[in-house]
Amino acid sequence: MSDKHHDNQDRRALLGGLGAAALAGIALSGKAARAQTASGRFEAQRHALDAWMDALPGTHRVFIDTDITAGGVNALRYAMNLMNSHVSAYQGSEADMAIVICYRHASTPLGYNDALWAKYGKTFATLGRLALKEGEAAPSANPQMATLAAHAGKGMHFAVCNSASTMIAGVIARETSQKLEDVLAELTANLIPNGHMVPAGVMAVTRAQEYGYSFLYSSAT
Repeated sequence: MSDKHHDNQDRRALLGGLGAAALAGIALSGKAARAQTASGRFEAQRHALDAWMDALPGTHRVFIDTDITAGGVNALRYAMNLMNSHVSAYQGSEADMAIVICYRHASTPLGYNDALWAKYGKTFATLGRLALKEGEAAPSANPQMATLAAHAGKGMHFAVCNSASTMIAGVIARETSQKLEDVLAELTANLIPNGHMVPAGVMAVTRAQEYGYSFLYSSAT
């Protein structure tokens, strides 16, 4: 009876000790996890395709997204407002602003130079949903080239969507009996000043934020 009593006491002590150890282990594990979370910081994976975004000089970073032609035009105004306000209100300089404007979806044709618009202006106007007056011919030059060049001269850069460009190249290839890959190579080689062909405009939106860019979306109004 006495031996059985002692056995039961020992068993309870052992189980109690194991339970306490388990609880202590859980507590320590929780503390370690919390410490790791508190001391660690999420760092996005870097890719060579996005490295140009991090190389742009400037102490303020802004990424302006557009997906329609009117929004692409307004994005240029947004960019100038940012620069002008930084200079006038913050006594800064235009060089402080690292600004990227993204042309994707229907605004993508704004990312091509005059040489391409001279060849494919009608297609660009249609795919870009460019508002034309009745009887007005499609532009034979990029309708924003002068402003784009001026912005590029101030250090602004432009992301041009390869996904949309591939679709555009397919349309042109069918219309002109060319190979899609040849047209796409032509589009890629004829971007506006400071233009960068990115795999997808929507991807550039997310990657820019991983590099510390503030996000703006430019609408039609």
